[in-house]
Amino acid sequence: MSTRSAEGVVVVQGEDELVARTGHLVAAATDVAFAATTLHTWRAARLAGEASGVMAPEPPDGVRLRKIYLPNAALDPAAARDLARFCESHGASVRITTDDINDTMVIDRRIAILGGDPRGGRRTYSVITQADVVAGVAALFDAVWRNATDLSDFDAQVAEIRDIAPQVLDLLGRGVKDEAAARSLGLGVRTYRRRVAELMSALGAESRFQAGVRARELGLV
Repeated sequence: MSTRSAEGVVVVQGEDELVARTGHLVAAATDVAFAATTLHTWRAARLAGEASGVMAPEPPDGVRLRKIYLPNAALDPAAARDLARFCESHGASVRITTDDINDTMVIDRRIAILGGDPRGGRRTYSVITQADVVAGVAALFDAVWRNATDLSDFDAQVAEIRDIAPQVLDLLGRGVKDEAAARSLGLGVRTYRRRVAELMSALGAESRFQAGVRARELGLV
C-alpha cells in the first residue's frame, strides 16, 4: 500500500508498486538518469515493468539514458561484461564514480525516485514530484556526473587489474605481506605494488586499509 508521507512525496512498497505508479512515466520519458550502487539496483523494477507490459525491453529511439555506477560495476569481470552488454543494447551513457551515491532515478527532471534501504526486507521507494526537491536531486546527479569517469576510460584504467582485483583485495584484507602476496599471484613485488596502487586509485582510496573497507562496502570481497 502507498503511503503519502508529505506533499509531493509518495512512498511505495516494492518494485511492483513502483512500476504501477511510475512505469508509464519511464516508458514515455525522453531523459532518464540513474545512480546505482550495483548493477542490480533497478533491474528488478525494470523486469517487473516488462512483465506487466508497462515498459518495453528496449528504450524508444531518442531517449537520453545516463547511468552512474560505483567501481564494483566495472571491477568485477562478470559485472563489467553485463554492463558492456547493457550499454550496447540500450545506447546508455555510463560513468563510474568513487563518490558516495544513493540509488536514484530522475525522470525528465520532473520526477525523482529515491531507493530506500534494501536490507530491510521489501524495499521502499520515495517518488518525489515536488519541483524544488526534484531540481535539487537532479543538480546533485549532474554534479556527480560531471566529476565521474566515462566507462570506457575507467575500463582502460582497470583492464590490467580487473582479473586479479578480487585476489589482491583478499590478500590485502588478510594482511599478507607484499612479498608473499606477489609470489601467490606470480608477480614481482614491484609489479604487485603497482597493481595495488592502481586498485586503490580505482576505488578512490588513499590507503590500503581504506581500499579494503571500500571493497567490502562495494561487495567486491
